[in-house]
Amino acid sequence: MSQPIVSLSIAARMTLNMHSLNNEGGEGNHIQTRMIDIVGEDMGLYNVNAISGDMLKHVLMEHFYHRAKEEHLRLCRSCQQFNVNRINADDQFLATASQKDAEFIDQLLQHCAMDDIGGILVTEKRSVPRKSVCEFGWVAAIPDLSRTESYFHVKYVSERGAKQASTETDEQQKNGANRGQNIFHRPASSGVYALVCHLELNRIGYNDITQQYAISPEERQKRASLLLESVMYTLLELNGAMRSTQLPHLVALEGFISTSDNAFPAPLISPLIGGNDQEKRFLYREQAHKIAAALNGKGPEHVLLKQFDTLPEFAEQMRLLIDSSTPQELTF
Repeated sequence: MSQPIVSLSIAARMTLNMHSLNNEGGEGNHIQTRMIDIVGEDMGLYNVNAISGDMLKHVLMEHFYHRAKEEHLRLCRSCQQFNVNRINADDQFLATASQKDAEFIDQLLQHCAMDDIGGILVTEKRSVPRKSVCEFGWVAAIPDLSRTESYFHVKYVSERGAKQASTETDEQQKNGANRGQNIFHRPASSGVYALVCHLELNRIGYNDITQQYAISPEERQKRASLLLESVMYTLLELNGAMRSTQLPHLVALEGFISTSDNAFPAPLISPLIGGNDQEKRFLYREQAHKIAAALNGKGPEHVLLKQFDTLPEFAEQMRLLIDSSTPQELTF
């Protein structure tokens, strides 16, 4: 029996060791990791390591791209090449598309599954937005439960020109650069991170201007299933910077998945609640359960919440949703 879903939320605590998934850039021979300021449970400010939501969104869309190709979903010419400009670079589509915004969005939704799911701001000869149906927050480290270290690396250079050698400073020569070695420093972070994600499954194929669906229920079901699969793959195979030599060690994942089959919001509470206090470790899940109970009241259970304590349990819960769920239609 299918389970209609309007919205879905995921909140999780993720333990990652020795990763460098998201960096700000370099200064000299030092690669700098991304840090953000957050307010802790004690109302104090903390500077913690973080992975941007942009990174996870890109990972999600990459997984969706591969599955869409396998399942022969319609993709614009640019998305078929995984072009980051997406439909903005599909000159053939843009040349024949309607000049009316409402009709243009219908054509876009019918033409490309990736632009439907991931959203796009069309800027070629017009300015028409398509809001994404999936949202990721920053993956922020829990205060006092993370650490970033910088590690010394040496790259051996077999041959060096006389001109390059003559421009080296005394410090570089002292460090061994004159012997064909490039010295640099790479960061690696380990810690417990808070992850939040929200999906509006009812908006798949939905034209926000006409307030009608532009694709068939069968096509919406296909796109919804692949989106849920892609969310699962995003956490099963984290992508990002420096994975060739610093593949992250994902050692723990615990949290909850909440769903709603009507206008009630699927509860989403940040796992930052509770901080590093082990007694309050699952406070965010307890609050989410109470919110779900309050939303449901004495009536039918429109809001459901499933918790998981391991990565396999998360995969099992996601597989149940993929196999049994269908995106609920918006009604007014």
